[in-house]
Amino acid sequence: MNYLKVIICMIAAVFVVSWTGSSRAEEIVLGYTGPLSGPAAEYGQDIFNGIEMAVKEINDAGGIKVNEKNYTFRLEKLDDRVDPTQAVNNARRFKADKAIAVFNGVFNTIAPMMKINEEKDNEFIMMAYTSTPKVDTLGNKLTVTTTVSFTTYVKVFADWALKKGWKKCAMVVTFGAYGDEWRSTFKEYWVKKGGTITTDKPANYYTETDFSSPLTAALATKPDVMLIGGPSATTALVIEQARGMGFKGGFIMIDQAKQDYIAKLLKGTEVMGNLVGTAGVLSIPVVGNNFDERYTKTYNRMVTWECALNYTGMHALARAIVAAGTVDDVYKIRAAFPKALSVPLLGDKFPNEVFGITPTGRMHILASVQTITSGKSNPSVLYCWWPNTKKEFKAIKKKSAVKKNPIYWLKEK
Repeated sequence: MNYLKVIICMIAAVFVVSWTGSSRAEEIVLGYTGPLSGPAAEYGQDIFNGIEMAVKEINDAGGIKVNEKNYTFRLEKLDDRVDPTQAVNNARRFKADKAIAVFNGVFNTIAPMMKINEEKDNEFIMMAYTSTPKVDTLGNKLTVTTTVSFTTYVKVFADWALKKGWKKCAMVVTFGAYGDEWRSTFKEYWVKKGGTITTDKPANYYTETDFSSPLTAALATKPDVMLIGGPSATTALVIEQARGMGFKGGFIMIDQAKQDYIAKLLKGTEVMGNLVGTAGVLSIPVVGNNFDERYTKTYNRMVTWECALNYTGMHALARAIVAAGTVDDVYKIRAAFPKALSVPLLGDKFPNEVFGITPTGRMHILASVQTITSGKSNPSVLYCWWPNTKKEFKAIKKKSAVKKNPIYWLKEK
């Protein structure tokens, strides 16, 4: 009799397991490869945190439904220390685990991954957090770019500096493809507008902490202003070391460096002097659904554009999967982004706004700019760079949940 009871219980257990297994949501695998150790680790961790936070929120809300089936997301991460070979190897490992998309935030590693993400039977969507405009010219049909092209910043930043009467600029910018392209684009615009580049001394912001050598060479040319930048933590060191070496001129920071995070590291904006760069997230007082409070509580660290833009990028990817009606056809998912973003992601619910996507895959995101004058921060302004007509610009401005900060049409500036 006891033996019969055991058999009955075992059969019942099998049915319970089978039933619960069939009702459980299936998983969609995603990967993140980036610098999670070394001097750029803070930058890489912020990117990952934003993606992870969005994944957790989507999963906690029940995931997504595609063709009447429920799906949740599983996010995997690997450190690549900004090594292109390691990043490619990491991407292949993710793909072996059936990942449909890989997130990354450094063009030096994004570019080599874009050479493999269209391989037959190994395709994945490249979720690229990079402002380099070169991404838009590579013809990759499986790339989505989750931030503004730095060409907007080159124009706005250079015009700001030139209006101050600064003509002589020394460049001490990060090594690599992204830094090379920034310096080249900036130099072309700067010289065209009547400025002079006194010297170009790239430095490795990903591995170095002592910038005395390139700074000494730059300061010897007596510049009015310096173009600097890479990851925020090492950019803060450049500012601190330049001031310690007696530089009293202005700084133009490339968009990878974030002045709110740098101000935290430098214990204020005083040492930054006169500076232009991307605005801090919280300087735009529409941070949707209390994102800053929720993020800080979860990760015990300040909000940056790295976490904010990648959080929104993850939500856009989830929308695109639903719009595509497939969880594994990456070409259909990528093609569904315009439909997914036909209803904008606005600042009342998200930490940044997305109004659509270009044919080459760059999201329509407002460019944020903030200046510091004599060590004190000025109010932030936003630039809308994609509309072709004033009518289109006015329609976007009307939709935006941002009302306290000025929004300009770049073509009018």
